[in-house]
Amino acid sequence: MQPSTFLQVALNGDRVHPAAPCSPTAIALDAEAAVKAGAHSVHVHAYDDAGRETLRPGPCAAVLRAIRERCPGIPISLTTSATIVRDPWERLAVVATWNELPDLITANQGEPGIVDLCESLLARGVEIEAGLLTPDDAHAFVRSGLAGRCRRVLLEPLDEDPVLALANAAAMEDTLTAAGITLEQVHHGYGLACWAVNHRALEGGHGIRTGFEDVTVLPNGTPATDNAALVRAAVDLIRGHRQHTDR
Repeated sequence: MQPSTFLQVALNGDRVHPAAPCSPTAIALDAEAAVKAGAHSVHVHAYDDAGRETLRPGPCAAVLRAIRERCPGIPISLTTSATIVRDPWERLAVVATWNELPDLITANQGEPGIVDLCESLLARGVEIEAGLLTPDDAHAFVRSGLAGRCRRVLLEPLDEDPVLALANAAAMEDTLTAAGITLEQVHHGYGLACWAVNHRALEGGHGIRTGFEDVTVLPNGTPATDNAALVRAAVDLIRGHRQHTDR
């Protein structure tokens, strides 16, 4: 059963794990298992035939179609990370050729050209998850004027030191609050910090994200066998928090 708190699964990315899915079929099956485990939404990266991350329209469309066949009605968020296409104008041109559109894209607010990319996709009916990786990104997002047109904001501090990650998550949240931005927030960290950031988010009434893009171990430190195991752990975290607050 899905928890009421928003939970997104990030199935893959540049983090290496033998169970991270790459082909459209493997991604779709993994998405289905994660949704059955409790995820409300799927975030995904597409790969070319050589196993490299890509924003090209063919591989992206194949992944979207495969997930939609296995998970009808589940919102799919596709990456637009500059780590895949570094030149902002080339990225904008590639994304403009997408012939099958995701429900949402993640748009990292510290990247050059991100406002133009968001404007282009908003005009095509794609919703925006604004990604904040650093406190500077939060300030850039406030200045961009995009907040009123985004679906949600992702607070995703890059620091794998939990103390630094929590401090930066708090700083980003403070910046949004000071600017009067009341968008839905979804928080996650990376590596060792992921579960700490998730826990802090729940304390603040926010959604969370988990999955192999972010973390490869369970809260007790044991390796996760697959994305569904990480989702089940996140569901347990949500339920544990709810039980604590209901006392």
